[in-house]
Amino acid sequence: MNNGAASVLHGKGLRRTFRRETGELVAALDDVSIESAQGMLTALVGPDGAGKTTLIRLIAGLMKADSGELRVLGIDVAGDPQQVQDHIGYMPQRFGLYDDLTVQENLDLYADLHGVTAAERREQYPRLMEMTALAPFTKRLAGQLSGGMKQKLGLACALVRAPKLLLLDEPTAGVDPLSRQELWEIIRQLQIGKQTTILLSTSYLDEAERCGHVIVLHQGKVLAQGSPADVSHLAGGCVFLVDPRAGQTARSLQARLLDDADNIDAVPQSGHVRFVCATAAASSVPAKSYLEGLVNKPIEPRFEDGFMTLLRKSGDVRHSAAMTLDRPLEKHGGDVVVEVRNLVRMFGAFAAVDRVSFEVRRGEIFGLLGPNGAGKTTTFRMLCGLLPITSGTLKVAGVDLRQARASARESIGYVAQKFSLYSQLTVHENLDFFASAYGLHGEKKRQRIDWALAQFELGSQTNRPSGQLPGGYKQRLAMAASLMHEPEILFLDEATSGADPLARREFWRRITALAEQGVTVIVTTHFMEEAEYCDRVAILDGGHVLAQGTPAELRKRARPLNGLEATMEDAFIAIVKDARHRDKASATATSAA
Repeated sequence: MNNGAASVLHGKGLRRTFRRETGELVAALDDVSIESAQGMLTALVGPDGAGKTTLIRLIAGLMKADSGELRVLGIDVAGDPQQVQDHIGYMPQRFGLYDDLTVQENLDLYADLHGVTAAERREQYPRLMEMTALAPFTKRLAGQLSGGMKQKLGLACALVRAPKLLLLDEPTAGVDPLSRQELWEIIRQLQIGKQTTILLSTSYLDEAERCGHVIVLHQGKVLAQGSPADVSHLAGGCVFLVDPRAGQTARSLQARLLDDADNIDAVPQSGHVRFVCATAAASSVPAKSYLEGLVNKPIEPRFEDGFMTLLRKSGDVRHSAAMTLDRPLEKHGGDVVVEVRNLVRMFGAFAAVDRVSFEVRRGEIFGLLGPNGAGKTTTFRMLCGLLPITSGTLKVAGVDLRQARASARESIGYVAQKFSLYSQLTVHENLDFFASAYGLHGEKKRQRIDWALAQFELGSQTNRPSGQLPGGYKQRLAMAASLMHEPEILFLDEATSGADPLARREFWRRITALAEQGVTVIVTTHFMEEAEYCDRVAILDGGHVLAQGTPAELRKRARPLNGLEATMEDAFIAIVKDARHRDKASATATSAA
């Protein structure tokens, strides 16, 4: 694989096991081999629990393999982990920035820790500041940076000694599309001259497609490795784009396709549905009664299609059945159930939310999008009655939140951005606790717990501490807990952040089913393809609404490249960039006057 180039990373037959508190022995890595030549950009991808982070930590010398051979830059990692750590850069999922230190002080601290000389700093710092665009913010406290800027600072700290090998564990998790674009520009700059070898893990499969080499892990084993095109070709002849019927949403058609066992995958895409069937068709979409009369065409596979095909061949891809509510809600002709007018929230002199207005109708899925720091989570916390508003009108389920926040919360379910259940409690104990907190007792509580365990397929995990659950199961449990009291409105604050593609498919299959049964859903997300599930979307930045409308309406404002069809990510980036350009021009004109 190294084509004669020097091998920076060589691993063969790596195995690493962990023992759970129950005593069960689990193989996080099982006979994994990996090779990377100098200058190679390699992506690690796979579902939650595949072994990506374990492999990166082995390479970084932070843990030892039970067996196998591992050399980094020619150094035996098990024999001399410190020497390896002296020559690599490592950015874990939660990089250790010091919030009470400035940008400059964080850089200096990491330079001190790594023994970077004053001469090396004079050479490295200007390059890092230019690369990350952090030069104007060197005196700002790290705790006051946006999520994207924190990631860039973390990356700068990992690069402070110009490492020959850079390890990045989910570097773009939880950041908005603009920040993700900026982080990838940094990665591209590092690839110039091929001096830095990069190994990164990611849950964004379009990022894996940009790499020269990919390794697909699943349950500790390598399913495939090679070029992204090698994986894409596994779905050759099996990928189609189909248009919904008049009056049918893309998410409804997607749900129907996912419910068909002959299909491997289906996702909304720019108003269409892209789907992968299990066997190749000669020239057109497979004959299915629910597809009769629909406009469709075969298309070239992408990496994500091949990835899902690989998982299907491993026997582990299955699609959860649609959720069924005990009491489906009547839609009542689309009554307005959330009304927001000129909403303001001040923190001292800072307006986190500034005159925001929108409304959501019963049974709608409404997306609240924006860059990190745009005001989305603050708006959410006010909508849920967790944070008082400064001014404006805010009504949820007919209740004015300025007068009766506690009453409104009875109609609301809320899934937070970070897993917020009790890690030491078992799955059943968490459900029992939240059922009691929502006022459920006796037989009714038992019925709701049984419902949650069945609908979210948690039965096999009932007695497992929730902190030990894989990410996908944590997500299921969090949503189950939020629905114990049968709310009519569900708030989801970046609930899929860091989730793998399989978990996201399951999540949205359930959300679609909830909306079809009358539950109103308001969601924030940094995965712009998820905005395609929404009936309407509002894009915020700097506490203001920049645009709102259907995904189709917003895509018209995009600037796609190479004649490709516009995506919601294209629209998001165009809308935010245009607004920032106008604000900058206005500020310049004002200062000149």
